[in-house]
Amino acid sequence: MRPSRREFMRWSMVSGISLGLSRLASADTPSFLVRETLPGRGVPRPATGRVDGVAKVTGAKLYASDFRAADLPGWPAETSHALLVRAADATHSYEGLDLARLGAIAKPTVVVTAEDLDRIGTRVPSFYAGDLFCPVGKTPLYLGQPVALLIFERFDDFDKARLALRDGNFLKFGAETGPVAVPNYAAFRFTRVAGATPDAPDIYSPIQEGWISPGFLESSGRPIWAPLPVAKGGEYVKGAVFGEKIRAELGSGDPALLTLDRDFETQSVDPMFLEPECGLAWYDAGEGDLSIVLGVQSPFEAASAVAFLLGEAGDGFKPKRIDAQFAYVGGGFGGRDHTPFPLYVALAAMFYPGHAVRLAHDRFQQFQGGIKRHAFKMRTQIGVDRASGKITAFAADHVLDGGGLMNYSVSVAVVGATGAIGIYDIPKVDVTTVAVHSRGVTAGSMRGYGTLQTMTALEVLIDEVATTLPIDPIAFRRLNALKTGGRTMAGNPYSVSVRTREILDKLEAHAIWQNRGVEKAGAKPGYLVGTGVACAAKDYGTGADCALGTVEIAPDGRISIHGDAVEMGNGIGTALANRVAIHIGGIADAVTVAQVDVFDALELFTSGDSYTISQAEQDTAAKDTRWVPAISSATSASIGAHVGTQAAAEAARVVFRFGLWPAALALWGIAPTDPRAKQAGEAYWQDRHLIMTGLSPLPLEAIAAKAHAQKGVTGAMAHAFSRWAWAQATFDIAGEAWTGDIDALAIRRGGDAFTRLDRSVVAFPPADYNRIGTAFSSLCGTLVRVEIERATGLLRIASAYSVLECGQALVPEVVVGQAQGGFAMGVGYALLETLPPFEDGPGNGQWNLGQYLVARGSDLPLHDLEIEVLPPLAANEPPKGMAEVVMIPIVPALLNAIFDATGHRFQSLPVTGAMLKGALA
Repeated sequence: MRPSRREFMRWSMVSGISLGLSRLASADTPSFLVRETLPGRGVPRPATGRVDGVAKVTGAKLYASDFRAADLPGWPAETSHALLVRAADATHSYEGLDLARLGAIAKPTVVVTAEDLDRIGTRVPSFYAGDLFCPVGKTPLYLGQPVALLIFERFDDFDKARLALRDGNFLKFGAETGPVAVPNYAAFRFTRVAGATPDAPDIYSPIQEGWISPGFLESSGRPIWAPLPVAKGGEYVKGAVFGEKIRAELGSGDPALLTLDRDFETQSVDPMFLEPECGLAWYDAGEGDLSIVLGVQSPFEAASAVAFLLGEAGDGFKPKRIDAQFAYVGGGFGGRDHTPFPLYVALAAMFYPGHAVRLAHDRFQQFQGGIKRHAFKMRTQIGVDRASGKITAFAADHVLDGGGLMNYSVSVAVVGATGAIGIYDIPKVDVTTVAVHSRGVTAGSMRGYGTLQTMTALEVLIDEVATTLPIDPIAFRRLNALKTGGRTMAGNPYSVSVRTREILDKLEAHAIWQNRGVEKAGAKPGYLVGTGVACAAKDYGTGADCALGTVEIAPDGRISIHGDAVEMGNGIGTALANRVAIHIGGIADAVTVAQVDVFDALELFTSGDSYTISQAEQDTAAKDTRWVPAISSATSASIGAHVGTQAAAEAARVVFRFGLWPAALALWGIAPTDPRAKQAGEAYWQDRHLIMTGLSPLPLEAIAAKAHAQKGVTGAMAHAFSRWAWAQATFDIAGEAWTGDIDALAIRRGGDAFTRLDRSVVAFPPADYNRIGTAFSSLCGTLVRVEIERATGLLRIASAYSVLECGQALVPEVVVGQAQGGFAMGVGYALLETLPPFEDGPGNGQWNLGQYLVARGSDLPLHDLEIEVLPPLAANEPPKGMAEVVMIPIVPALLNAIFDATGHRFQSLPVTGAMLKGALA
C-alpha cells in the first residue's frame, strides 16, 4: 500500500527535500527540453506510425542503459560503477562479506552495508518494508536479498568483481536457522449469491458488504476459512456462511448437477524485458543536489521513495534537492512498477559524493534480483445443470507465492480472485485467496496480474465441462457468457461495453474452428492434431489511476504535448498525439512523456490513501480546490490509452472550445449571437483543416494565429483521477461553466503563463467504489491448432487466430503489436518458461538464458497468426486497456488444443515436450 502522506507537485517537498522529476531523452543536444522531446522540432516523421519510431530505429540515446555521465551536460566526465552483492542462501545466518578475498581480485572503493544505512539514518518506504541490506547476524529474508553495495572507480575492477562474485563464494554464513517466518501478506474471501432474478438485488456480494478476511490462523500461519461461531470477525462469518453453503451444494452429489473439482498449478517466470534494470546518479555535495537517471514504470513513486529513504538521513546524506530524470523504458511488463532498484541507485551516489555512479544489472543479476510472476496453486470447483447447461455455482481456493517482499502480492491476490470467473455469469461464487511469504525472489506486478493464472485454470476447466456434458465448447461459453448489465463476482456490472458473444461468434465462424475435424482426421502419419479455444476478460485500471497532461498550440500551429505516462514499448507518445489530434486537428510536433514537474501551475497536493480513504475524509479534503486523491500513478501498457491520454484529451477539448473555436468563428465572421456559434460539436477536422457545413474550411495555422491574437485559450493543463469512473469538475472559463472528466485545470491565454482555475464543483468517484473488483474490462478470444509428433512430443503451432476489442484503437499498429507480443509470451508461459522457487531457482545467481527458455521465432506461427481487432461500437467509444488480455487466452487455448490432440489434460505449467512424450508413451 502507498504511504499515507501529504504529497505536493513541483519540486515537491518530501521530508524536507525539494523534489523534481523530468523525462530524459537523447543526450546529443545541449538543451534538456529539446533532448526529451520526440519527434522533435523539424525532425522528419512518417505520416503514420509512432512519434518515437525514428529515434529508436536510428539508435538515439533514449534508455537508462544508454547513458554514462559524459552524456549529461554538467555531470562529471567519468562514470564509476556499482554492484549489488546478493545472498544465495536464506536458511543460514549471514556473517559477512569476505572483502580480503575480493580485494585480491578487484578492491572496491566504497562498501555499503546495513550497518552504514543504520549509521546515516535511512528509512525504508513502507511498500518495501524489510532490510535493504541483510545485517550481519541475521538470516536473509529471501534468496537474492542484497547484503552489500560495492562501488568501483574503474570499470575494469568492477567487471572483474562482477564475474568473480558470480562464480565464487565470497559470502560467509553461520548456523542453520531455516527460512525466516513472515506472516501472510493477505487473505481474502470473495463471495456472491445472486438474487432470484437477474434484476433482483444480490443476497450477498462484496460491493454490498465489503471485502472480508478470516480472523483466525492455523499454527502453520494459514488462514482458517471456516466460519467460527465466535464474536470476533462477525463480518467474515456472515460471508463465510454463504460461501460454505455454495461449497456444500457443489459437494452434494446431486445427479442433476455435473460437478468437477480440479487442482491446477502455475509457475514463477521472469518478465524478460529486453533492458535489465539500470540507473545513473550523481550527488553534488557542495550544492546538495542529487541527480538521478532511471527507467521505471512509476516515476512519481520512485522519486518519492528516494526522498523518503534519505529524508531523515544525517549530515552529508540528506540532499537538499533531488532531480529525478526518467528515460524511456526498455520493456516493463509490470517488472519495473514499484521496484526497489532506484533506492540502491540513490545510495550509490550518496556514498560516493562527487562521482557519477552507474548501477546496472546484467542478465544474471536481473534474474536474481528482479521481480517475478507469482506462482499459483489453485483448487477449482464448478457446478453445471446437466439439463440446461447453465453454470450454477463456482468455488476456488488460491495460494500464491509472493516471495521475499510483499510488493504487489495483496493486489495480485485480489485481482486474480475477482477475475476467477472470467467471461461468465455465475449466480453463486465463493473464492478464497492467500498470498504467502517465501524465501523465493520477490514476486509482484506482471502482465496478466493474477488473472493469467486463475483464468487459465478456469478456461481449461470450462473445456472439460463442455467435453463431459458433452456440448460444443463455444456454444457452452455463449450460453453462460455475461451479458451487458450483468453483475461481476463483486456484485457490480461492467461500466463499459461487453462484447463476448460477438467474439465467440467470430471464433466459431473462423476456418480454424470450422475445419478442426478435417484437420484432425488428416494428420500426417506419426502426428496428432488438435484445436483449442479460450476466451478471457481482463480488467484494466487499479481504482486509483491518475493522468497529467498539457496541450499547447503555437501561433504557427505547432502542437506540443506533455504527459506523465511512461513510454515502455506501449506507444504512449503516439497515443497521446493521436487522441489530442481528434480535438485540435493536427499530430503534435513535440511529445514529452514521463514528466511530472512541468505541471507546477496546477499546485496539486494529496493526502491519505486513495484506496482506503473514507467518504467523509474525501469530502473534507475535496473542499480544497487543489486537493486530488492521488497525483500520478504507475504506467502499465494495459492502461496507457485509457488512463495515460485522458488528461491530455480533456486539455485538448478546452483548447478547442475556448481557443480554436472562437478564433474560427472570428475568421468565418460569425457573431457570438449567431446560433452557429453554439454548434462547435458539428465541426470536424480533416487534413489540418476545420470543416463546418456551408463554410470555407479553415487551416489550423490560421486558426492558431487568430487564437493567439485574440488572447484565447492556447494551452490547457489538466489532472484526471479514476476510481472505476472519472472524477468530474466544473470550471469557469471565459464566463462559461465548463465540465470535464478532470479534477484540476490551468489555462494559458495567448502567449501568457499558465494560470490555475479553481473548480466550482467536483465529484470524485465514491470511496465505496474501492469495493468494486473491476468496472472496466476488455475481451479477447483465441483459437490455436497444434501438431504433436508422437515419438518425440515435439509440438508445433500450425495456426492461430485472436480476436479482441479495445474500444477506440488510438494506435492500431501498437494494438496488433501488443497482441503479437502477447501471443509469444503466452506460448512461453504455456510451453517453455519456468523458474524453480528456491535454492535451484534464480535466487542462486546462476540463471541466464542458457537455462531459461523463452519463445523464439521457431516456436511461433509467424506466418499463420491472424489478429483481428473489432471496430469500436460507436465513434465516441473511449479507448480500452488491451495489452494484458491478449496474452491470457493463449495459454488455455494451447492446453485445450493439446487435450484435443492427445486426450490428456495437463494441470500444471509449463507443458514441455518431455511431458508430452511421457503422456503419449
